[in-house]
Amino acid sequence: MFVTVTLNPAIDRTVTADRLVFDDRAYIRSTGESAGGRGLNTSAVLHSWGAPTLAIVPSGGESGPRFEKHLAALGFAYEAVPICQSVRSNLIITDSQGMTVKLNEPGPTLSEGELKGIEEAVRRRLPGAKWLLVCGSLPPGVPASYLRRLVAAGREAGVKVLVDADGETLQDVLLEKPTAVTPNRNEAAALLNKALITRQHFRGAALRIRDMGAQAVVLSLGGRGAVGVRDGEIVEAVPPRTDAVCPIGAGDALNAAFVWALEQSDNFADAIRWAVAAGTASARLPGISFASLDQAREVYAQVELK
Repeated sequence: MFVTVTLNPAIDRTVTADRLVFDDRAYIRSTGESAGGRGLNTSAVLHSWGAPTLAIVPSGGESGPRFEKHLAALGFAYEAVPICQSVRSNLIITDSQGMTVKLNEPGPTLSEGELKGIEEAVRRRLPGAKWLLVCGSLPPGVPASYLRRLVAAGREAGVKVLVDADGETLQDVLLEKPTAVTPNRNEAAALLNKALITRQHFRGAALRIRDMGAQAVVLSLGGRGAVGVRDGEIVEAVPPRTDAVCPIGAGDALNAAFVWALEQSDNFADAIRWAVAAGTASARLPGISFASLDQAREVYAQVELK
């Protein structure tokens, strides 16, 4: 079982237009709504690849019933922890060429009691879990140290923990020594207060973040692939050249494929290869879409390992 936690989920409203241009009109071709958030996206990929997953999310307020209706449509198990305020709404505008703009609300304010309820739900679901994946931004007012409590709960239960976070949250959670962290280049640069431009920079950044507490680091580089570090192993996975249609959500596919592959066989280099394949294949798709296992496998064959 892969358990995901999304502390700041959303109702994603997607608008597809014929084109996105300034100073001229565009025409809406379609609209739709779905449940969104990094952890939910990760669960969606795992579910589509045949892996058992359960998502833990807060839900409440006026938008709660609508959010849970969309959540149920995703097809995998979930636990919605009641909160007072509404789940946020995000707006994604995309066009037929793949240009995408995403506008996010900050999210609800959670009380200490509500945060404790989420933590209790996590602890209750840990027995029997192989991985706990804590993904995405924190709602307003939630201290960065809160994620450390979730990581500690996973470690106490003997469950491997992946964290996908940024900024102060990432810096703080490294103190709890998670199994893996998956920052992108911008997040790593902000954490280390250093521009990351060359391959040597990427390798050095992954090593430094590993030394800050993570057992393994997957540094996502977008179209340039990823650099992974675990123990004494440094792996660079380079994808085939491709035209990214919409990279939003590619990092969530990367997270899912990484832990999925590690559970197939504890081959770190191969897991990085699958992670890059899933992220690349997802970025090729329009809107916020995720690659199927077959689509990722096609790219996997073309990913070069160094």
